[in-house]
Amino acid sequence: MTLPLEGRSAIVTGAGRGLGRAEALELARLGAAVVVNDYGQPGRDGSGAASAGPAEQVAAEIRAAGGTAVAHTGDVADFRQAGELVELAAGTFGKLDILVNNAGILRDRMVFSMSEEEWDAVIRVHLKGHFNTTRFAAAHWRQRSKAAGEPVYGRIVNTSSEAFLAGSAGQPNYAAAKGGIVGLTTSTALALAKYGVTANVICPRARTRMTEDVFAGFGQPEQGLDPLAPEHVAPLVGYLASPAAAGVNGRLFVVHGGMVAVLDRPRVQVKYDSGQEAFTYDELDALLTPHFAGRPEGETFAAAEVLSLKRG
Repeated sequence: MTLPLEGRSAIVTGAGRGLGRAEALELARLGAAVVVNDYGQPGRDGSGAASAGPAEQVAAEIRAAGGTAVAHTGDVADFRQAGELVELAAGTFGKLDILVNNAGILRDRMVFSMSEEEWDAVIRVHLKGHFNTTRFAAAHWRQRSKAAGEPVYGRIVNTSSEAFLAGSAGQPNYAAAKGGIVGLTTSTALALAKYGVTANVICPRARTRMTEDVFAGFGQPEQGLDPLAPEHVAPLVGYLASPAAAGVNGRLFVVHGGMVAVLDRPRVQVKYDSGQEAFTYDELDALLTPHFAGRPEGETFAAAEVLSLKRG
């Protein structure tokens, strides 16, 4: 029986623990040769000395199960090291087929207390880290496509968060970075489609080192798989990396605990047209203030609630 990803090669960043580890193991189980990337710092805030241990351990785990894997311990937020990561995959396995971006850190703080360094550090690892690897992988696929004179096989799966959708009061840096990753993904999807490459983004919920505080009140079951286990997320990543997902491009998914939701792009909630040449303050006050009055925070609207109101 041929495995879905047999003959494919993949990079998974932040794969030494948590979600990245589960994703790397899943891609290997589906037949891919995997470059396991992890900078190896022990602190979820990016503190502590870098270590080869986490990446090496997961790569060894894949090999012990009969798969193929090598470790890479570079910092994907460093432009040069991200390029070396893509070169390692292409040089070791002959080409790169799949890129899964997962590396990240947290520096939580309310916006009125956040330091410049706390902002920059999170944007650097999440958003710049996603860009760096995407940039070099995209160049690799474009070059191969031009040389072959036809599309090639390329898959990008990026990691965002519901923090960008609903906000997260103590994570303005994280929410902004995750929103930026969605924009990066949809732009990349449009730019690379003609080369045979798809780019999609997931918003996972999982119990990991980064989310231990968030899910502290959600106990783990005594038997069976934890509903918040990263293993619930990994199969979607495997699917999006596979040939079966060739028609899935530029899409956003929320995934956790046996549930996958496909999100639409933002829709118009309600539309008002000015009855004059341009809106005035008084006109906007008369239209918008009643619209928002009495609406509970976070209330959603049916897609059919699109109004075009003329005055005068």
